[in-house]
Amino acid sequence: MTEAEGVRVAHGVTVYRADQIRVINGANLGDGLSFAEELVPDDIYRLSPVAAQHRLSLYPASESPFRIAADSEIGTPGADLHLDCVLTFMSGDGHTTEGLVLVETDAGGDVAAILFLPLAALDPRQDLALVGITRDGALQKFAQSACVSFTRGTMITMASGAQRPVEELAVGDRVLTRDDGPQEIRWLGHHTVRAVGEFAPILIREGVLNNSGDLLVSPDHRLFIYQRRDQIGVGRSELLVKARHLVNGDSIRRMQGGFVDYYQMLFDHHQIIYAEGIAAESMLIDTRTHAALPDELHQRLSELLPGHSRSDHRALEVQEALLDRPDLAELLRKSSSG
Repeated sequence: MTEAEGVRVAHGVTVYRADQIRVINGANLGDGLSFAEELVPDDIYRLSPVAAQHRLSLYPASESPFRIAADSEIGTPGADLHLDCVLTFMSGDGHTTEGLVLVETDAGGDVAAILFLPLAALDPRQDLALVGITRDGALQKFAQSACVSFTRGTMITMASGAQRPVEELAVGDRVLTRDDGPQEIRWLGHHTVRAVGEFAPILIREGVLNNSGDLLVSPDHRLFIYQRRDQIGVGRSELLVKARHLVNGDSIRRMQGGFVDYYQMLFDHHQIIYAEGIAAESMLIDTRTHAALPDELHQRLSELLPGHSRSDHRALEVQEALLDRPDLAELLRKSSSG
């Protein structure tokens, strides 16, 4: 059962408490991060050296507010969570860092907590000047961080069996899918971002999951694994595993630095396709990723893709607790090859 059929699926993000990021020089000296109306440009902030990151579990919506989920490490389950603004900081060496301010409110609508979702790693040794405060694009950035994306150069298997780089695909091209054979691409998206934090792609070296070449995908991209033997105790043969959960620091690692070109593709239904010879999902439009679409597609989505949300493969996704093991990639490779 999917979100469209009444089941709400929680999404996890990593946040700091806003009071762990304080002004060390400026108009709001001593204050922690706050919502847009209370912030002053050019104030200098620093992350506390004892600041801890927390896993925030939430139910996204097509627009703010969201709702905090029962399994969240921080916040009050059931409380409203407002996506307030996008902040841009600049360090002394000229690098910029973005993040999202999230505001939890209580039943009376009063502020209960303020959280900060960094879109890049924060260094407690660096002073950060607040150079940008905007509400424009906050929902889109939140959505983009969860989009299923391939990177430039990824070889996609076409209906003919030919391999083609993802950046050379066009709407109407027929791609081989696992469940429905050849299917036409209905929409293609592309954006370029700094490869840092939530946007740093995951590199899976050639052969690690029986892939024919290096595979570089977005962190939340789910790979399809068919187990001939149940090596990790899931109780089923078909699995979807997010790339971020496979990272081992060696053969599968996060690639920080520079910029990355991300490409998304939509079909009539959410599909499992083939990238570098292994099965991986296409983009799924759900409550979190919907805002990443251009406005013209927003308005015509139900007309163009009427059955898209009913074709979710989310039931195959493995619980994160079962994936917390250093030999996971090797176990999955073995379980899928014999």
